[in-house]
Amino acid sequence: MSQSQEPQYPPIETAMRKALTAELKPIFLDVSNESPMHNTPKQAESHFRVLIVSDKFNDLTLIKRHRLVNDTIKNALKAAGFEFMHALSIEAKTPKQWEPEQEPEKSPPCLGGFGK
Repeated sequence: MSQSQEPQYPPIETAMRKALTAELKPIFLDVSNESPMHNTPKQAESHFRVLIVSDKFNDLTLIKRHRLVNDTIKNALKAAGFEFMHALSIEAKTPKQWEPEQEPEKSPPCLGGFGK
């Protein structure tokens, strides 16, 4: 891939990334599609984890950060004609809280699906 090309993501993930980048100007953004960890069809985009670090969070409580991220994604997906996803896990940090070598938190194992 040449340096001028951006990575290609599935459509829902693309809409999420674009909206979060445009609205929150993150200094770090990690969007992970965790759908394959669940009982979902192949290529599903229903379970996501977002780790985002932004100056926009500096004066916001944790719940307000989560609402901002959630609303940004919800509005972007609605505008793109997608339904909101089934599950969204959010880590929203200020730059002071962020350590670049920090790994996103791991999701717990899925308790539904084939194990039932």
